[in-house]
Amino acid sequence: MLDVRAVPVLLALASALSFGSGDFLGGMATRRGSATAVMAWSYVLSGLLLLVASLATGGSVTARDLLLGAGAGMLGAGGIALLYRALAIGQMSAIAPVTALLAAAVPVAVGLVQGERPGARAGVGMVVAVGAVVLVSAEGGGSLRPADRRGVTLALGAGLLFGCFFVGISLTDDDSGLWPLLAARLASLALVAALVAGGRMAAPRPRGRAGWATAGAGVFDGAGNALYLLAIRDGLLTVGTVLSSLYPVATVVLAWLVLRERFSPVQRAGMVLAVPAAVLLAL
Repeated sequence: MLDVRAVPVLLALASALSFGSGDFLGGMATRRGSATAVMAWSYVLSGLLLLVASLATGGSVTARDLLLGAGAGMLGAGGIALLYRALAIGQMSAIAPVTALLAAAVPVAVGLVQGERPGARAGVGMVVAVGAVVLVSAEGGGSLRPADRRGVTLALGAGLLFGCFFVGISLTDDDSGLWPLLAARLASLALVAALVAGGRMAAPRPRGRAGWATAGAGVFDGAGNALYLLAIRDGLLTVGTVLSSLYPVATVVLAWLVLRERFSPVQRAGMVLAVPAAVLLAL
């Protein structure tokens, strides 16, 4: 029988898989169209899915929860815009892990300040997980191309915004269900729609493969957020965030399978290291 204490770990790992898959598909779609279009249309789909999930799961939401969700959604929209642009111009196997490091560091710092103490084994697991992400981000090929350097800079900004998004969502009440996530998605969609309406950005509907990739990005992003929220509500913010930060492994593996991007020996070591990290955090 599954130990109930393992449920948050499994939820966090599932969120990592969803986030990594969504980022890969979003990056692929952005290579064939504008980042604004990919964001807008993926937000529409994920918003509909979150609406259905919120109605199905219920919850007692307050104005505070909705405001926290909306504020987090604005930050998340900025992070997604920077990340999709970074993935479109740089090498995915270098961009995704850089984002993950900062996205994990901010909530972990907040969790520790709030008094969370994961325990010795979990602490070792967190260190090992961060090491795994660092190794996965290493290309081993010398200096980065100018496009990759620009991509890494954008990835740093995206990671910081994602970290703030995760903190904002974590502050919502446990009884609020998934409604704060829906508020976050509606707020981010409203922001993108305002920019499009103001003529500052164009968002033509992605078609063909870009359209399918955009739809996939929306589904996986929405699922990843829901799984993450459930994971940190059932477990610790520090542990759930670090496990979710393993999502670059999924992005890098998909980049290898689909785009034939090559792994360096160091990257392989990082992916292998992710396994004992997850085990230690589960214990």
